[in-house]
Amino acid sequence: MITDELGTAEVHDGGARLRFERRLRHPIDRVWAALTRPEELEGWLASAEVELVPGGRFELRWLNAGDDGEQAHSVGTITELDPPRLLEYTSSVHGVLRWSLREDGEETVLTFTNDSPAPPDMVALSLAGWHIHLEHLAAALAGDRVDWDRWGTEHRPRWGVLHAAYEEGRRERRR
Repeated sequence: MITDELGTAEVHDGGARLRFERRLRHPIDRVWAALTRPEELEGWLASAEVELVPGGRFELRWLNAGDDGEQAHSVGTITELDPPRLLEYTSSVHGVLRWSLREDGEETVLTFTNDSPAPPDMVALSLAGWHIHLEHLAAALAGDRVDWDRWGTEHRPRWGVLHAAYEEGRRERRR
């Protein structure tokens, strides 16, 4: 699912709160598995080591290398856990990540927030990154896992379009 429904950001001293809401055409248990199982996370977000208990470790290694060839790495701790409705963990790179799920018939409504330490000039980059990862999540739920070796050629153009849209929104808000 490619969506142009943009996420939002509330910028404040010390960072921003990023927020996305997505309606996924899958049952809540299926979405929960995609958010918590390492083999599922690798299909849309990053390789992961997950200790799914309150206080457990949540480690991510992004598989799409940056322009410098480096892969981002994040270590965190699960701060809230209420399967299959709520997962919140800290991230050494992204701050606090909160995944909230709600059933709506046969679908699941996902609300994702990121209390990010990103400075204002990095918010559009973060929004574009999370936006495309949520598109990857929807695709993975439908059986289409990301081919990380081809991420740059297959997905970077889409990321560029999203970044431009978020950057334009940022400029309009400053006017």
